[in-house]
Amino acid sequence: MEVVHLNQKQLAARWNISEATLERWRSVGIGPKFLKLCGRVAYRQVDIEAYEESCLQISTSQSVAAHVSAG
Repeated sequence: MEVVHLNQKQLAARWNISEATLERWRSVGIGPKFLKLCGRVAYRQVDIEAYEESCLQISTSQSVAAHVSAG
């Protein structure tokens, strides 16, 4: 299986957020896991999708994960 990576610019475009937001998230430890190789930041597609899955909501007060574990 080929591992797909996105750079910061590509992920910012995917989520329609600024690159500065991703930089801030990395500095405070939120957002998807990332790689830092030779001074470059890369995000694995699998980690992006896992993070997106963790952010799914079914209402403003309940996440999908909470709903599944309660059901």
